[in-house]
Amino acid sequence: MPLLSRTLLPFALAGTLFAQVAGLTLPPSGNNQKATVTQYIGPVQVTIDYSSPAVHGPDGKDRRGQIWGKLVPYGLSTTSFGNGKPDPWRAGANENTVFAASHDVIIEGQPLPKGRYGLHMIPGEETWTVIFSKDAGAWGSFFYDASHDALRVTVKPHKSDYREWLTYDFTVRHPEDATIELQWEDLAVPWNIKVPNISDIYISRLREELTTVPGFSYLGYVAAAQYCLKVNKSLDQALEWADAAIGMPFVGEKNFGTLSVKAQILTKLGREEEAKPIMQSALHSPTATPSDIHQYGRLLLGEKKIDEAMQVFQYNAERNGDAWPVHVGLARGYAAQGDTQKALEHAKKALPQAPDDLNRKSLEAMIEALTKGASIN
Repeated sequence: MPLLSRTLLPFALAGTLFAQVAGLTLPPSGNNQKATVTQYIGPVQVTIDYSSPAVHGPDGKDRRGQIWGKLVPYGLSTTSFGNGKPDPWRAGANENTVFAASHDVIIEGQPLPKGRYGLHMIPGEETWTVIFSKDAGAWGSFFYDASHDALRVTVKPHKSDYREWLTYDFTVRHPEDATIELQWEDLAVPWNIKVPNISDIYISRLREELTTVPGFSYLGYVAAAQYCLKVNKSLDQALEWADAAIGMPFVGEKNFGTLSVKAQILTKLGREEEAKPIMQSALHSPTATPSDIHQYGRLLLGEKKIDEAMQVFQYNAERNGDAWPVHVGLARGYAAQGDTQKALEHAKKALPQAPDDLNRKSLEAMIEALTKGASIN
């Protein structure tokens, strides 16, 4: 279809459809090239397939200022072709614009099941209606049927930088949601896509993936268990994975990583008496590095278990002497106990050991704060 307008001669439409049905590769009608945009929101794939018209028409005419409310009418329009009913805009050119999501999503606060949808819009001067139709395979909006709508949401357009070609762009991206915009000429139409219960999707994927190559290494089970621990979900499943990382035949291995993650999960489950001896085994494992022990002490500090953290930092010093980051841990431990003088002493010892600029600057800031008597935790 050469233009975005919903007024097209049936004969021109029939010719375009014939080329597609016959499987011929010909230039797109009106030079409205096909385009696809895909964005992952965590593990969820969102895709829009569309045909992209230009502000300048096929004849080269500049239609700027003639797009909204004219070439693309406001409201619904009735054409002589199709089902004869008022129809929305196809949100692109030529064939159906198609929105697809690999999992259930929430559009502007309203749920939309996973699947493929015909994407249509009802433009307005102040607000737009974005429509997700179950008829993903229809051609344009000519046979649009409102009873097949899966979802309608109302959004507000806004002025934007000039776009010659109609484009869909994900302009805001977060771990659990994103904002996509239709952009054309000097207007943008945004709507938000959110993934509900994204951690459950990750965990479901982890279950599947641990039956493949990652399941043949203890590292896969440790990583899966750590994720559950991080999001505080499916902890019983996480404990099974931790046990597999330790004891699964031909896969399991007792080391700091496998033992410590099991201990942390047991603690989170309220089974601290079971967790303590396992964590001690982890700390005394030959595989435990100075950094491993230090990070566990930091974890205890974060949980306000100051005395336990200090015991870990002191054990690190007994076991590893002046190795990095032993003195950093002692500095933090003494500071948490209120002994600023000893904290400053160990921070100064740690400074020349700093392995990079980031740690060096952090220690310099720590020393400055301790010198002034300020808190560092």
